[in-house]
Amino acid sequence: MKRIVLFVLTNLAVVVVLGVVASLLGVNRFLTANGLNLGALLGFALVMGFGGAIISLLISKPMAKWTSGVRVIEQPQNMDEAWIVETVRKFADKAGIGMPEVGIFEGEPNAFATGAFKNSALVAVSTGLLRGMTREEIEAVIGHEVAHIANGDMVTMTLIQGVMNTFVVFLSRVIGYAVDSFLRRGDDRESSGPGIGYYVTTIVLDIVLGFVAAIIVAWFSRQREFRADAGAAQLMGRKQPMVNALARLGGMTPGELPKSVAAMGIAGGIGQLFSTHPPIEERIAALQNAGN
Repeated sequence: MKRIVLFVLTNLAVVVVLGVVASLLGVNRFLTANGLNLGALLGFALVMGFGGAIISLLISKPMAKWTSGVRVIEQPQNMDEAWIVETVRKFADKAGIGMPEVGIFEGEPNAFATGAFKNSALVAVSTGLLRGMTREEIEAVIGHEVAHIANGDMVTMTLIQGVMNTFVVFLSRVIGYAVDSFLRRGDDRESSGPGIGYYVTTIVLDIVLGFVAAIIVAWFSRQREFRADAGAAQLMGRKQPMVNALARLGGMTPGELPKSVAAMGIAGGIGQLFSTHPPIEERIAALQNAGN
C-alpha cells in the first residue's frame, strides 16, 4: 500500500513540475493564445498517462491468469506441486512478504510474478520449465520471481511507464500546437481551434515519442532483472543455482508471455533496445561478479 501511495504522489508531483516548468518557460501563455488551457492539458496527460498505467497494474493478476491460462494451486495434487508451493512459501517468508498465490501454466520454459500489492501477488511457472530444469534450478527461478515481488518491481515499472506516458501525451500536444501555430501564421481562423497541422504532428509524435519511451522503460526493466537475479542468490544463500538456471535457460527457447506480464518473466524481449531482459551472458557475468 505504501508503494501505491508513493505512486500517486509521484504522479501528482510530475504533473506539478510539468506545470511549473511550462509556466516559467511561457508555454502556458503560448497555449492560451492558441486556444488551449494548460491545466486542462495537464489533467488530460495525467488521466491518459497514469490512469491507464494504474488500471493495468490493478488488473494485472486476474489478466495474467486469464491470458496465460494459469491454474492456481489451491490444493497440491502431487508431490511436485506441494514442493513448488512450499518453495514459494519459504522464499516469501525469507523476503518478508505475504504468501503469493502459486500457479502453473502450459508452455515453453518461463515463469513470472505479477500483482499490484506485495502481499497478494502471484508466482507462476510453466510446465516447460518444470520439465527442463533441475529442482535446484527451478528453486532459483522461483527465488528470482519472489525477489521481483519483494523489490516492488511491478509498481516501479508501472510508475516509470506512467511517467513516460504523461511526458509523451504532454509534449506531443504542446509541440503539435507550436507546429500548427507556425503553419497557420496570418490565418484569420487561428482562434477557431487547432488545425490539421496539430492533429498530424500529435499523431506522429505519439508514435515517435512512444518508441523513445519504450526504450527507456526497457532499460529500467533490464536493470531490475539484474537485481532480481542477485535477490534470488541472496534468498538461496549462494549464486551458483541462479547461474546454473540462467545457463540452462540460455540453451532453451523461452516461452512467450502476454505483454502484460512479459517484463516480469524470467526471460524475454525483442532486440537489444526494446528487450525487457539483458542477454543471458550479461546476467551470468553480473551475478558472478557481484560482491567480488
